[in-house]
Order: sequence, then structure tokens, then C-alpha cells
Amino acid sequence: MVRAERLGAGWLAVGVVAVLVAVVAGVAAGPVSLAPLDVARELLDRLPFVDLRSGLNERQAAIVWDLRLPRVVLGLLVGAMLAVTGSSYQGVFRNPLADPYLLGVAAGAGFGATLAIVSGAGTDVGFVEPLPLAAFAGALAAVALTYLLGAAGDRFRSPAALILAGVAVASFLTALQTYVQQRESDTLRDVYAWLLGRLSTAHWDEVRLLLPYAVITAVALLAHCRSLDVLSVGDEEAAALGMHPKRTRLVVVIVASLGAAAAVAVSGLIIFVGIIVPHTIRLVAGTSYRVILPLSLLLGGAFLTLVDLLARTVVAPAELPLGVVTAFFGAPFFAVVLRTSRRATA
Repeated sequence: MVRAERLGAGWLAVGVVAVLVAVVAGVAAGPVSLAPLDVARELLDRLPFVDLRSGLNERQAAIVWDLRLPRVVLGLLVGAMLAVTGSSYQGVFRNPLADPYLLGVAAGAGFGATLAIVSGAGTDVGFVEPLPLAAFAGALAAVALTYLLGAAGDRFRSPAALILAGVAVASFLTALQTYVQQRESDTLRDVYAWLLGRLSTAHWDEVRLLLPYAVITAVALLAHCRSLDVLSVGDEEAAALGMHPKRTRLVVVIVASLGAAAAVAVSGLIIFVGIIVPHTIRLVAGTSYRVILPLSLLLGGAFLTLVDLLARTVVAPAELPLGVVTAFFGAPFFAVVLRTSRRATA
């Protein structure tokens, strides 16, 4: 039977409050400490019909709007995309361990970014930023190759075939990336800095670059909440209920891959967000995708923003790579999920 859970007002409020707390904390903390209440007033003052005196001077206001807020907003968008695409992949593949990089997005983006870095195209050319563009193109090319390979010998593009194809494509592209890195060893530091994930170079241009993809991905995936619930009962049952499971799976995979590729292009490879956030929601809020997807958008953004806050303060003035911090939390969480899923199938 298809689950009929819906997102309640209480959980929606929790998600919104988590985002607000993450924004204020992310903007307030840093080498120049700002009072959270003053930050909240400064942010509210920019809303229509709101007139508040924040108490921040001109320099402090510039820190808020030109340095910290772009990074926080980018963290919200990237975290939301990784969490919602991870939960969508888990739905279409009926695999609790699926993540946004399942179909080769990470390997494709890493290979594209590596080529951009070793070719010296890391600087802007006119209005084009070569590095995120190369990573984005590589990620989408990897997903396309995975889908083509998954169809070979299996005209039905079963979930198992796509997963195996994703493993093959990721392994191939990772091998190519390693070869290029060995040939251009003087660029290893730059390549690994990108691969480990970062928001340290965030500015409003990167936010504007990601925002259209984030909106399209969020709207399209939220429109498929009920379809993912139906797919969870199996393809045959879904077809009996009037759905076209293969067509639905293709649409969700394309949209989710687009969102994941865009997120990776501007932030590098940040792992485990697409596993930690959806599974936490399943444990505490419900298993329907009408609950999981909207909460993944909110809590995924809040989670990555707070992780970024930790990464830039725990060893200040240095910063930890975001991928290292998420792996620190994600590796034991992954083990718990794996243990739980094994018990469920035993």
C-alpha cells in the first residue's frame, strides 16, 4: 500500500527554524565576531516594510553582505541540492545507501575539474568560469554515459543495471583522473583542494550560477513526491496503479543529476550529505517522500551551513575541507545505516 503521510506544520516549522538558526550562526561567527541579535536585525532590515536598526557599523555590514552571507546562502543551496537529490536517488533505486554520486556525478565532475585545472583554465574567461563549467559538463557526461551503458544488454534500464553501470563509469573516470594527475603532479594541490570540497571562494556570482538549477531541481522533484512513494512498492505494483515507472525513473534521475552536478560544480565533492540528512528524516519524521523531500531541502541546507561553520572555526584561522568534516560524521552514520538495512532484510 502506498504511504499517505504528509508534511505536518510542526516539522515544517522545525525545518524553517533550522535554516534561520544556521543563517544567523553562519553569518555571526568568524574572525570578526558579530552579535547574533545584531545580525538578525541587519538581515530583517532588508525585508520589505521592515525598518530596524541593527547596531552594526559600515564595516561590519560589509562583512555580512559581501563576505559571509554569500557563503551561507551557497551552503544552503548546495546542502539542499545534495540532500534532496540523494533522497530522490534512494527512492527511484529503492536503495537506502544511494547518494547523489551514485551514477558517476562525482567522478565526472572530478575529471572535468582536473582537466580544467591542469590546462590552466582555472581563471575566468569573460563571463564564463571554466572550472565549474568543466565540472558541470563532466558530471552530466558521466550520467549520460551511465544511462547508455545501463541500457546495453538491458533495454528496460533496470535499477540494478544503472547502479552497476554507474560503478563502471565512476571507476573508469577516476582512473583517467588519476592518470592526468600523475602526468601533471605540480597541480595536485589545486586538484585535491577542489576534490575535498569547499565554500571558501563563495561570492554572489556563484550563488547566481547555482540558483536557477536549484529552483528547477527543487520544483521538479517536489512534484514527484507521490510518484516516489508509488515506486517504493515496486515497478509492477506501480504500473498496476497507472504509473509508467521507467519513464518516471528517467525524469527523476535526469532532474536529480542536474541538481547534483550543479551543486558539485560550485562546491567540489562534499560526501555523505545525501545519506545523513534523508535517513535522519526517515528516523524521526516519517518515510513518505512527501515528508522526506521538502525536509531534505530545508535540513540539508541547514546541515551543510553548520558543517561549514565548524570547518572554518575549529582550526581557525585555517579551514578544514568540507568533505573531510562531512566524512567524519558520515562514515559512522553510513555504518549505522548499513547495519540497519541488513537487519531489515534479514
